[in-house]
Amino acid sequence: MIKREEILEILDQYSLSDLSISVLGSHSALEICRGAKDEGFRTVVICQKGREKTYSKYFRTRRRFGREVGIIDEAIVLDKFRDMVSREVQEKLRKLNSLLIPHRSLCVYVGYDALENELRVPIVGNRFLLKIEERDVERNQYYLMEKAGIPYPRIIRDPSQIDGLVLVKAPEAARGFERAFFIASSPKDYEEKAEELIRKGLITREGLEKAVIEEFVVGAPFNFNFFYSPLDGEIELMGVDTRRQTNLEGIMRIPAPHQIEVLKSLEVKTIEVGHIASTVRESLLERAFELAEKFVKAAREEYPPGVIGPFALQSMIIPGPPHEEIIVYDVSVRVPGSPGTKFTPYSENLWGFSMSVGRRIALEIKEALRQDRLGDLVT
Repeated sequence: MIKREEILEILDQYSLSDLSISVLGSHSALEICRGAKDEGFRTVVICQKGREKTYSKYFRTRRRFGREVGIIDEAIVLDKFRDMVSREVQEKLRKLNSLLIPHRSLCVYVGYDALENELRVPIVGNRFLLKIEERDVERNQYYLMEKAGIPYPRIIRDPSQIDGLVLVKAPEAARGFERAFFIASSPKDYEEKAEELIRKGLITREGLEKAVIEEFVVGAPFNFNFFYSPLDGEIELMGVDTRRQTNLEGIMRIPAPHQIEVLKSLEVKTIEVGHIASTVRESLLERAFELAEKFVKAAREEYPPGVIGPFALQSMIIPGPPHEEIIVYDVSVRVPGSPGTKFTPYSENLWGFSMSVGRRIALEIKEALRQDRLGDLVT
């Protein structure tokens, strides 16, 4: 395991006046780089061959019409994302005085083991907290929510105990980092649907054994995207969003009488492909902040130094009585991957202008430099 002291020693060798904000070329890289450029930092994107043009061509920095456009100063193109843990690439990132910003794709393509044991580049955030998103980790997000007293869907420990509508979250066979959701209403229904998905090669029997079975919560989905600053201990609501999923979105647009026919030959997919900026009723905000404060406290106790920077509580808002309640069904402890949240009013209400998560990270780094506390932001 990479000790924090080792990362701080690397940081001591950096030229702090010439830092680079680095990110894997996927997920939220553009949002992160835009925010970094807005605050005056150089940007570096680590790309995978075959999917690099977004960063190396279309959004690269260059002169155009007499002005500088683009947000990517340097693209490092590798055969595979996982190659970024090679000695050569790590040395290059350190020579560029890189601060690496984590997002979901970094966790998926590089892996938690490499992040915790091989990647000796300062990460802005808590690299040891990232794995709590996975259901098969012992002290995972459910453990933290239980410890914090955050309401989350009831977990069904065994398919034989299914006594109502449930949502089953199993890893996809082809892409283990994506989940193949299916709904069941009884043990028999669960077995029939699971066997059908296995037969079609959409999930594996091994993956099914790792599946989480949650009580199906009927409510309105909203993701609360927060930012925790270790510099002053404050929590900010950056914005709220909801998700677009394929092919679920298309199926929902088919009139109900025809959906059954369509579903005979089409499997429901819930792969997130987009986000919609949202707002919630103002009376719900205090409760959302309370849940965020509880999560930050629990994470600090279990995974010191705890949350650093962005995190999200993916939630359902359900009706009362006596009032609406927020049920958290998923937690993210890195850039949430919803660039449109800056178009909600919340960051502007605090800062006086709309601020993306990427820019908020860059602003935190600038303030840490001013206070000589950059070590408080990295692991």
